Amino acid sequence: MISTAIRLARVGSGSELAAALLLVLSFPCVMLAAIIPNIWFFAAAAAVTYLADTFLHQRGSYLVNRLAKVRAGLSIRFLIRQMLLVLLVARSGLGEDRIFYVTVVAVLVFYGLQAPHGAIVTLLRLRRRLPVVTRNIDLGAIRIPDAPPRWLLSRSAEKMLHLDLFAMVGVIITLQTRDNLYGFAGLGLSVLLAVGYILALLPYLRPSRLVPNAEKVLKAVDGWLADYRPTVMLYFSGSKESAYQVNMWLETMGQLNGRPLIVLRERVIAQQLGPTAVPVLCVPGGVHLMNLDLSTVRVALYAANVGKNIHMLRVPTMKHVFIGHGDSDKLASVNPYSKAYDEVWTAGRAGRDRYALADVGVRDEDIVEVGRPQLAPIEPASGSTRNPVPTVLYAPTWEGWDDSPGNTSLLLAGENIVKRLLKAERPVRVLYKPHPFTGTRSAKAKAVHERIIALVGKAAAERATDARWAEDAAGLREEQNAARTELARLGARLTELSGGADASRDEAEESRDSKADPARQAELTRLRREWNGAYWRSFGWWEHRVISGSEPALYDCFNESDAMVSDISSVVSDFIASGKPYAVTDSAELGAEEFKRQNTAVRAAVILSNSAKELDQLLAAVTDPSADPLAEARRELKRYLLGPDEPTSIEQFDAATRALAAKSLARNVGVEQRLAEPEAAPAPDDSAPSEPRAEDSPVGG
Repeated sequence: MISTAIRLARVGSGSELAAALLLVLSFPCVMLAAIIPNIWFFAAAAAVTYLADTFLHQRGSYLVNRLAKVRAGLSIRFLIRQMLLVLLVARSGLGEDRIFYVTVVAVLVFYGLQAPHGAIVTLLRLRRRLPVVTRNIDLGAIRIPDAPPRWLLSRSAEKMLHLDLFAMVGVIITLQTRDNLYGFAGLGLSVLLAVGYILALLPYLRPSRLVPNAEKVLKAVDGWLADYRPTVMLYFSGSKESAYQVNMWLETMGQLNGRPLIVLRERVIAQQLGPTAVPVLCVPGGVHLMNLDLSTVRVALYAANVGKNIHMLRVPTMKHVFIGHGDSDKLASVNPYSKAYDEVWTAGRAGRDRYALADVGVRDEDIVEVGRPQLAPIEPASGSTRNPVPTVLYAPTWEGWDDSPGNTSLLLAGENIVKRLLKAERPVRVLYKPHPFTGTRSAKAKAVHERIIALVGKAAAERATDARWAEDAAGLREEQNAARTELARLGARLTELSGGADASRDEAEESRDSKADPARQAELTRLRREWNGAYWRSFGWWEHRVISGSEPALYDCFNESDAMVSDISSVVSDFIASGKPYAVTDSAELGAEEFKRQNTAVRAAVILSNSAKELDQLLAAVTDPSADPLAEARRELKRYLLGPDEPTSIEQFDAATRALAAKSLARNVGVEQRLAEPEAAPAPDDSAPSEPRAEDSPVGG
């Protein structure tokens, strides 16, 4: 019942639901206390409204946003509470007393000060916002001053409104003691502090404290582009949940020859972009993007099929390539939108064959096999398990945009898979790493996901007290404590290097101060590798684990695992690079043969039904290599899906980039030559004079 209420109220937890209920119920109590009147009842109920409101705002509760939509926003709630204070004064027999009139005037003045305060804060935020967000780009050509102190602008409306606490407390004490001095002091202090807040903001409205206008900023960016002369560009647009799709290409972009550039379209993606030394330019405005000088770019790479791609696809001076964000048998891998690009790059022969079978208009000669450079960190199978207890990774994909049963194994098979793994006759360790989008569209998928987390957590707690692991746990305790200490140290340093520690800087300052630093990037890479090692050492090799968030990364989980269970997605294709056993769930119940026929990546997999009863085959292959009949099939499938091991994927990818850049240059030179040639005039006919024809007229007749 509570979970249903949480879902209906659109709150994130039971504590948020409780706070929401208190907020809704306490305002009528405040009104009742004012009418009775009862001073202490009023004070208690008002305190609850303050606390519940503050808690919900700090949590960023959806309910708070909805209240604003029904004319019960933050300012209105504070005004209602202040008006009820006036009512309490009147009902307490002081309606003709000076404290009543001073309270009314002070409340009106205080509320009136909200308007200039809100206007100044809004203006400051707007004038501190650049038309672009940059990283690793020198904006020294323009002057970007420091931002106002964060405490002035962060949650400014709440801070301003909460200054009425002094008035509230002062008047309540006056009502209790009948001494007007307390009320006058509280009311005066609230008004003076509100005026002071406004005065503290005013100096930052001076022109010298604001960023240059959009025209100057874009001119500076064009100047930088003219100096840097980018040749290959990664273009990306998407929602905040899709940042992983561009993050997977950052390392590849940093390894390319030439002068790479990353172009983003949403500020939220820029905020979530991983560390990179490659210049990053986020241009939210389509008009601004179209007016930038990107004439030196020869190749544009696209990681997703989205509507805003058209803003770049319209540029004819560069070649456009769809590289995607994974290689799988999903329909997204053969999207008809791919016809819009000059070339489509796939990992191996399988991608080419998919387009041929789908017949969506992508020509075979426009498909180039380049491997998957991102798979370089995946370690190949060693022939034995990493630890005495095998580790099985369950990495289901998300529910997708429709309710097709083949989208994810979570809904029909997820719990069965996890239960069978947890209760396996020969113990295994379970790692559960869900897709970042899991539960974002389907409430059912979210509910199953939460139940699986509970299952893994319960099993982990039981295993922690199991006598079978007591001796190992005691022997590793010191190492684990050292690893946790190391994690904290490395995490702090990673946060510092990533720029996440200084929350006082705004977007403009970040763009101004972010400079390319290869040495810093190299240190980040090293520290992430050390952090990953410390993470796995921080708990026992027999302990079940739920792994959410971006760290450790999926490929790190691959390397730690001895086998994997997943769905039809790029996760399966990527895991095949390891050569380890894997299972894929036929959630749509097509049958093993038809499932293999439709999905190339499962041809060397153990096919699971929704009951997951076939998991014993996977576990047998993990514990005994001689009981692994699919080993050779996996090796052949790896070559088919991902291409040859030599040359390396990054070498193939870079060669394809250079080859297409040469085609782009040849095209542009050819166009310039044709435009430079005068139009050939027809030879005159001297046989006989003729009358001018209508179609020969300069205006076309």
